[in-house]
Amino acid sequence: MCLVVPELGDGDGHVLVRTLRRRESTRAVLLTRKAGRRELVVLLGSGIRGAVAAEPPGAVRITGRPQPTSRASSELTARELGVLRLVADGRTNRQIGEHLELSALTVKSHLARISRKVGTGDRAEMVAYAIRNALLA
Repeated sequence: MCLVVPELGDGDGHVLVRTLRRRESTRAVLLTRKAGRRELVVLLGSGIRGAVAAEPPGAVRITGRPQPTSRASSELTARELGVLRLVADGRTNRQIGEHLELSALTVKSHLARISRKVGTGDRAEMVAYAIRNALLA
């Protein structure tokens, strides 16, 4: 989805994110003439795929999602990242197992390893960590 918003003022990023989450549509790209850095960071950190802000007089700044900076995120295996993406999609261990052709117990083991590596206690915290560190691209 491509969103065109003429201008994002202070706090508008949070409002936009809440609206998109209600509609389950955070997979979007934002085009705007003017947006503050804080608003762009809020949007990109909340799941918006990218943003383009053109600022007068004709300068264009293209911003993508931030790259993972955490040491723990670089330690996650491709399989663990795949499991984490499916958790973020709201799937149960059984559904993830069926999708990846694994047992639910193996999925549970992957989640335990992810939890240890990133220092989180539950699925919601794992997903929040993944969003903050741009692991769900």
